[in-house]
Amino acid sequence: MLEDYLQGIATICRRISFYTQTGNVFSSKRFFGFDKKNKLAYLENTENTERLEFIIEGSADIFRKYGIRSISMDDIARELGISKKTLYQHVSNKTDLLRQVFDKLQADFTMQIENLLARGLNAIDELLEVSKLAHEEFKKYNPSNVFDFRKYYTEVFEQHIAIKKECTSAMLIKNMEKGISQGIYRTDLDLEVVAGLYIQKVEMMHDEKFLDQASFSMARIFEVMFEHHIRGISNEEGIAYFEKRKEQLKFE
Repeated sequence: MLEDYLQGIATICRRISFYTQTGNVFSSKRFFGFDKKNKLAYLENTENTERLEFIIEGSADIFRKYGIRSISMDDIARELGISKKTLYQHVSNKTDLLRQVFDKLQADFTMQIENLLARGLNAIDELLEVSKLAHEEFKKYNPSNVFDFRKYYTEVFEQHIAIKKECTSAMLIKNMEKGISQGIYRTDLDLEVVAGLYIQKVEMMHDEKFLDQASFSMARIFEVMFEHHIRGISNEEGIAYFEKRKEQLKFE
């Protein structure tokens, strides 16, 4: 049953991204100890796949640090210590680069979720751990970068959000099915509606207007939202279990 559960989520989340399909996880941190000359020498002797990995991972760090709109392909090549020729051998343009960066980020997150689900936790503990993981992921997003991404690269942004929503919805529905089968969630839940409402709340949390008006931290917002969700879907037994685990509900 656990294998079916994992496969149900993996089938929906594993899509589009080359990195998800290959299960290839990498970190460009191994490259950043090199000076420009040694980076170029190293990359000249690596396979195309590893060169692309370096470009995608390094570009993700650059976008986080400097934003999306203000960074040019010239800037990226310079920051990575590679030639523009090498850069354009692997990506067509900045839009293509952004698409691959966000595919890779989603693939990494999906793999973390799958590793967590494989631990065999009960539905409430599982959702708590997944929510903490999601909170850490959201902390990496600068609201102004999200605004630029949405405004200037709309098609890529919408594709990324659609995949993220579908993956999140699948995880939430599977989690509710699991909780119902374990006797800790209500049996009368409309799974798709509940999942959709949860996703809408998460989106609202990261809306610039909402954040500007909020007088409390993102961590506190996430804690309240998570507790509200758990109490709404749990039966008496589930709520009693959650009360015992509530001290774990701390998002930093």
